[in-house]
Amino acid sequence: MESEKKWYVIHTYSGYENKVKANLERKVHSMGMEDEIFNVVVPMEDETEIQDDGKKKVTKKKVFPGYALVEMIVNDRSWYVVRNTPGVTGFVGSGTKPIPLTDAEVKRILKSMGVEATRPVLDFGVGQAVRIITSGPFENFPATVSEVNPEKGKLKVLVEMFGRETTVELDFAQVEKI
Repeated sequence: MESEKKWYVIHTYSGYENKVKANLERKVHSMGMEDEIFNVVVPMEDETEIQDDGKKKVTKKKVFPGYALVEMIVNDRSWYVVRNTPGVTGFVGSGTKPIPLTDAEVKRILKSMGVEATRPVLDFGVGQAVRIITSGPFENFPATVSEVNPEKGKLKVLVEMFGRETTVELDFAQVEKI
């Protein structure tokens, strides 16, 4: 099937998302599959309610009720383990092959939860064309890599503005290859 670590969406019984997460994490540990199934996340966000007495109450709310995210390498064994975890009704995808989330979708979901995605290991090279994908003044700007620092997960890029190049330092996760 796949040999690359990606994020997938699994469908669960509604209200059982956290139970599925706990069951799957236990199963992964007991079967020694930590090198195939890495993370299980139930996307949550803070919701602030104003009580009748005027006090604010912050509660956690599921962003996608009935779904959980799994970071894994899909192969027959890992697929079987996830698929046969109590409370899991299946992978989101067509037929029997799960479809991974895009890196941008994963970043957006994890960022909304206040969690940063694991640092991507990308093979950027000096002179390579990239596009800045974070929001801000340089969003969607094309750039050229001028320096790479893999230890810090940072790179310097040249962005053309007003006819001259400006150097901007970014994380690997803030750019994508063109």
